[in-house]
Amino acid sequence: MCVPRRSPATLGSVTTGLEHSAFLKAARGEAVPHTPVWFMRQAGRSLPEYLKVREGVGMLESCMDAELITEITLQPVRRYGVDAAIFFSDIVLPLKAVGVDLDIVPGVGPVVANPVRTLDDVAAIPELTPEQVPFVTDAVRALTGELAGINGGTPLIGFAGAPFTVASYLVEGGPSKEHAKTKALMFGAPDVWDALMRRIGDIAAVFLETQVAAGASAIQLFDSWAGALTPADYVRHVQPHSARVLARVGELGVPRIHFGVGTTNLLDLMGEAGADVVGVDWRTPLDRAIPVVGDRAVQGNLDPTLVFAPTEVMTARAAEVIEAGRAARGHVFNLGHGVIPSTDPDQLARLTEFVQTYPLG
Repeated sequence: MCVPRRSPATLGSVTTGLEHSAFLKAARGEAVPHTPVWFMRQAGRSLPEYLKVREGVGMLESCMDAELITEITLQPVRRYGVDAAIFFSDIVLPLKAVGVDLDIVPGVGPVVANPVRTLDDVAAIPELTPEQVPFVTDAVRALTGELAGINGGTPLIGFAGAPFTVASYLVEGGPSKEHAKTKALMFGAPDVWDALMRRIGDIAAVFLETQVAAGASAIQLFDSWAGALTPADYVRHVQPHSARVLARVGELGVPRIHFGVGTTNLLDLMGEAGADVVGVDWRTPLDRAIPVVGDRAVQGNLDPTLVFAPTEVMTARAAEVIEAGRAARGHVFNLGHGVIPSTDPDQLARLTEFVQTYPLG
């Protein structure tokens, strides 16, 4: 299923105060004053202020507290001066909100008490309504108010997990490297699979729509595990469901970023699912990815481990990424995946400054 990419003119009006946002300009394929930069998992993990505020507070608990969401989302923006904030949440948070029995176990990840196997299991997953996530609306409103006064206005990116990745947790019962149970359901019980993906897709769409309605200026749909699929299986069993999510959010006129890990063979298909910006992980050089994604912006894609290298090595490689990104319709600098917890925040600050001051003329 291919969703036509919208031209910059159809991406809706820019939120008041964000007319000069380098991030939004790049996402729309417009000329930028500098290469915009933000980092996946920038909201926490490596920051001492994050560890302090999260002390004694569970992950899901922190994701359901509007004050904590606001504080954690703002921390990297204050520290680094990045060009966009990413809403602090978790891929499985919407499932928790509708009543699915799950928890995030430290050192393990999301663990689901009753994995999905049948149509009855799917039917037992309630639909999501905005009223079930008031903390999301409250946090986004607070954030957009705060972000309006930072660096001349900093946009907020909405967050949600894509149907395949969320389904993998529900079917496996927790994290998996092989996704064997997930694929067994996908191939062996296509009716159950389709029903599950539709339900998860609807939940993801509502979760994103709620964030945009409250003031988010863009969204990113994370399909962390889509790289486990062949192109044919992705097109048949996954792309239509991600496309439905992206199409619904697209009606709200905000730029849509679609990102997956290990998706070198899926980049064109993920773009065709309805992305305005295709996230590229570090395994695929941008000069190879850009011709594949077509007339779309790209996001990425410095190897996250390069922040542990000497500064001059890190910045030299960052320069290569920026130069390669010039060939795209638009380029948002990012790591090729999330910030590693042991990352030195000062090194990430140096990287941010380097990217934002790198000459484009």
